[in-house]
Amino acid sequence: MNTEHIQTWLENFERQSMLRRALVVSGNIIDLAFAKNGQLQPINQIISDSLKAKGFQHVVFYSRVGGVSGVTEHQWNDLQATGFQSSVFGDADDYDMGEEDSSSTQATNSSTGQTELTPKDFFAVAQKVMFESQHRVAFVVDWSNYMFGQINSLSDAERAWLQQISKSIRDAQVNLSASEIDKPQSLLVFLCSGLSNLPPSLYLNNPLFAEINIDLPNLHERERAISALKMIFQVQEDLLPQSQAMTDFVTLTDGFTVRDIYHLARLSRQQQDTLNLQNLVSLYRFGKRQSPWEQLNHSKLKGTKETLKLRVKGQDQAIDAVNKILIRAYTGLSGLQHSAKARTPKGALFFVGPTGVGKTELAKSLAQFLFGDEDACIRFDMSEFNHEHADQRLVGAPPGYVGYEQGGQLTNAVKNRPFSLLLFDEIEKAHPRILDKFLQILEDGRLTDGKGETISFADTFIVFTSNIGASEIEPSTPEQVSAQFQSAVQHHFKTELKRPELLGRIGEANIIPFNFMDNDEILKNIARAKLQPLEQRLKDKWQIQAFRFEDEDKALQTLVNQVNKQHGGRGVLNVLTKNLFDPLADFLFAEVQYPEQLKNRSIEVIQAGKVFDFNIV
Repeated sequence: MNTEHIQTWLENFERQSMLRRALVVSGNIIDLAFAKNGQLQPINQIISDSLKAKGFQHVVFYSRVGGVSGVTEHQWNDLQATGFQSSVFGDADDYDMGEEDSSSTQATNSSTGQTELTPKDFFAVAQKVMFESQHRVAFVVDWSNYMFGQINSLSDAERAWLQQISKSIRDAQVNLSASEIDKPQSLLVFLCSGLSNLPPSLYLNNPLFAEINIDLPNLHERERAISALKMIFQVQEDLLPQSQAMTDFVTLTDGFTVRDIYHLARLSRQQQDTLNLQNLVSLYRFGKRQSPWEQLNHSKLKGTKETLKLRVKGQDQAIDAVNKILIRAYTGLSGLQHSAKARTPKGALFFVGPTGVGKTELAKSLAQFLFGDEDACIRFDMSEFNHEHADQRLVGAPPGYVGYEQGGQLTNAVKNRPFSLLLFDEIEKAHPRILDKFLQILEDGRLTDGKGETISFADTFIVFTSNIGASEIEPSTPEQVSAQFQSAVQHHFKTELKRPELLGRIGEANIIPFNFMDNDEILKNIARAKLQPLEQRLKDKWQIQAFRFEDEDKALQTLVNQVNKQHGGRGVLNVLTKNLFDPLADFLFAEVQYPEQLKNRSIEVIQAGKVFDFNIV
């Protein structure tokens, strides 16, 4: 026997099947797994073969829809306490036990209008068999999570089934003779995808029961599955044992079932062009042949700083820091792209600084740069999540609560748009309980929503913003301001929130301070940037030829002089709106009735002191 392929859950299952009178097998039960012979098989078949190998005379499967399978009709009739006049067998193809001829071991269901085998009748047979020590039968209740309704409001019939089950295992005959002690006893096995729909009163604190959970395949099991299917895969790389391609593929399939890997193999053969592993996984998971992260190449990264500076003014130090982090990710030295932690978000940055200095603007620019679309920046205002149960808004309400069907705002957003930049604005205003969710995202790269669905964050980029320390720190040199903001952030997380582990997950090197906006030239550059969309809007709507100032530098200086520099770039926009945009709107409304009147003409801004007037030329 090749023990290399035996999973821990199977060893535990076989051990407990010889000790207990009932087992609850839950978790990843619909997957494929390795049997003792090293072959990939459905888990229900592995369970049946293992029980037979341990000495059980029969393994009887039952479901409310399929009836009984796994034994012949004659064998079932021998087990019944009283005879049923019509067949109670389900589809003969439900379970192929593999060792006996299907014509003799599996009953057919050819008669119409047959009597349905109710749970009450099935458990009555199981009860009789378990009372008699000469029988060694394993009764497997398949899809038992569908057998019961709301566990907090069971019907009379459901409570009666629980009593039947409990009585069967409690009053089953106990073998104490030395010759019988090592032989199997009749057994009840409940197969369910999740324990939430199985009444806990059935198995909790009950020594007659054992719980066995089948986890998602781990790294070594995924590698074995890929190796077993490597002749099916049609990819650009050679999936040789211990090769870099194999290591990368195993990492990319984190969170996948063996069936997912099997589906990947099938998908690879259906493609007209042979894909590489990264694109194959991207196509399977998201329906996209190429991940935006794969497009993050050397030539694109060389232009990062210039691209970001087009929109973010006066924060060269922050942009340089972001550029270094992206380069570190691209070269694989940050543990973000090609490491065993590929399941975690591609990056996590913490922008800290005064209000209105470009933190949000840089996040949007980064989303545009990485994903080609500013809308890929999904913003969450954390001041809206400042109460204890606000985490339910992010991941969804638990079953039975209002809004359960809607899911969570965060998990829904990532599910709908896996390639995105998640912007958590003013993180210091969130309730501390929310921070536990961020710990899970940064550590495991996944969240489970209220409906039980696991959402991967492996292709997201996360940005936190904060004003921590902005009210106490005075403008000074960029180096001093940077040091003071970093110190304020560390003090806040370690002393006030008592969550230093979150800062550790983000990484102190990823705390990026922003400078104060107290330089007139920087503010004028911001104003120029804001005037560009204004001119474009006028051209689109009014078909003007140009929008220009008599003396642009003088006009911008006049506007900047009126800016409250504590409000940074946001103050520039406020002044522009009040002193330029609103007067321009009044002028157009009063002087121009039809857009055609301005076609191919220009609007000139005339300055008189601090006031601006307009002329059509």
